[in-house]
Amino acid sequence: MYEFFQYDTDENRRSLLVRARKVALSALQQYDLEWDRIQFIQLSETITYKIETSTAKSYLLRIHSDRLSKEEIRSELTFLQALNKSVDLTVPEGLVSCDGSYVLEIATEEGYRRPYVTMMRWIEGEHASGEFTDSCAYNMGVLMGRLHEVAASFVPPPDFVRPTWGADSFRREMIKLEQHYTCFLSGEAWKSYQAAAEKIVSELAVMHRNDNNYGLIHGDLHTGNIVFNNDHPYPIDFGRCGYGYYLYDMAGTILELWPKHRWLFIQGYESVRKLETDYVRHLECFFVMFMIENYCHHASDPRETSSLIDEQQYAQAYIREYLNDTPFLFDVIERIM
Repeated sequence: MYEFFQYDTDENRRSLLVRARKVALSALQQYDLEWDRIQFIQLSETITYKIETSTAKSYLLRIHSDRLSKEEIRSELTFLQALNKSVDLTVPEGLVSCDGSYVLEIATEEGYRRPYVTMMRWIEGEHASGEFTDSCAYNMGVLMGRLHEVAASFVPPPDFVRPTWGADSFRREMIKLEQHYTCFLSGEAWKSYQAAAEKIVSELAVMHRNDNNYGLIHGDLHTGNIVFNNDHPYPIDFGRCGYGYYLYDMAGTILELWPKHRWLFIQGYESVRKLETDYVRHLECFFVMFMIENYCHHASDPRETSSLIDEQQYAQAYIREYLNDTPFLFDVIERIM
């Protein structure tokens, strides 16, 4: 039995998208929707489509890879339902099918595993274009503070299952990177990556975990997973939500911000939740950890190689500062040419 998600070559990618569209059309028949248009969005950990209807409402249809089990996908939707109960948050929410299911298993071509499919309510807004404004950076911090505040009060049901993001998951990512690093790293640069990884794992081993700094997190709230409406940010794509340090979650967002906006983001966050006094050192650890994980994720895709190479002048500069115990979070770092 073949995995449904196979896109290691251009031919396999085209075949996958043909299978996926048929699955999406079959899945649509199981929802009580008067839909007008199906629009492909992207292929990543899921294959996503925007579903437009005859009303003002739109939906997001997701075809899931084998990375997550049915229980994990259902648990994500349970978590989103809890977040949506807060008056301060608006997040995607699962749509139930005609037979009362939130996670469907849809038939596909013979020889391939049946993929899981979910439908979500669409969150209106636009992705940021150009440099963020000060208010956008601050409001993103407020948003993450509210997410963590509500998540901290969530009581998972007995069958709740979500992944954990920490030392073990990071080691697994580094094993994958070891197979592909030569496409964008020299041998010397790889040694720096390995040294940084060892330091990260060592720091994680001695971090004190408590209810104020650890819990359920979004896990992937980069700027591509935030939409804006009048400068107000709304989170989307909780497919990676799980258990981890709140600072790890923050690192995934500030990784893409200028130093000034990192500080504004943290100010926004602390308007909701106060951070521990020594948070900067730990946040820098998670900053480098999240950065390396991004490269672990993209290194196997030849289409990403050029951008990975271009980013190394900054990435290796951050790793250099981290290994030298030089604070870097709020400073403009001189790139390595």
